Amino acid sequence: MSLTWRLVDDGPKDIGVSADGERVDPAWAWGGSTGHGVRVCVVDSGVERDHPLVGPLTGSWTVVNRDGTGLAVEETTSGDVCGHGTACASIIRRTAPDCELFSVRVLGERFSGSGEMLLAGLRWAIEQDFDVINLSLSTTRPRYVEELRALADEAFFRRIAIVASAHNTPVESFPWRFASVISVGSHREEDDPELYLYNPAPPVEFFAAGQNVPVAWLGGASIRSTGNSFATPFISGLCARILAKHPRMTTFQLKNALYLSAANVHVGTGGAS
Repeated sequence: MSLTWRLVDDGPKDIGVSADGERVDPAWAWGGSTGHGVRVCVVDSGVERDHPLVGPLTGSWTVVNRDGTGLAVEETTSGDVCGHGTACASIIRRTAPDCELFSVRVLGERFSGSGEMLLAGLRWAIEQDFDVINLSLSTTRPRYVEELRALADEAFFRRIAIVASAHNTPVESFPWRFASVISVGSHREEDDPELYLYNPAPPVEFFAAGQNVPVAWLGGASIRSTGNSFATPFISGLCARILAKHPRMTTFQLKNALYLSAANVHVGTGGAS
């Protein structure tokens, strides 16, 4: 199946048609897909292994500070230090149950961390060529912007989708502000946990359920939580399902598939309400 989009000359009704004439919608984008074989990495606080809502991890690493030699990434079996990464992983697993889940810990207890650790973990994840990187965190420090931008661009051109949370407050933070990532905020609709929307007034590109979301937590528990952090892994899971069905997609094409499949995008006009 060809994955290039075409806009033909016989009117706006053909916006959203794939090169082989099929309508680009949720059924085309991810219908029947469970994310099988797609490698999704959660760059966060770690993930609790074998949590009943997460299942097995294919691999788990942590960023450590080696005295005298700086930061390094090492394999770990220590799990999650504050619950945030496990919560995100459970949403990805629920959305794309057959994807391969990986974890890179860059946050410590009480959600502590540094821009240097974020850069080290993200750089390492990109070097591993994961298909999707879930980044439900950001930094407000301007000194990290250019290096983060370079990493985000590298991922984009390597066909690695970075799915990044917008900040929960109206402040400048990164990397979600970059056009090379898929940025996510949250909506408050609780009745349809699978509803997601395109934002016609970016920089945030998509909104997914982020209010009172059921998530896994430490010790095999589950809670409900709220925030952009928990909208983001839903979009990561959708990306995994799309890429499992259309494995040759670029990140640019992946964004288009998400856009054209959003509930508020009207294919007849190409616009969003």
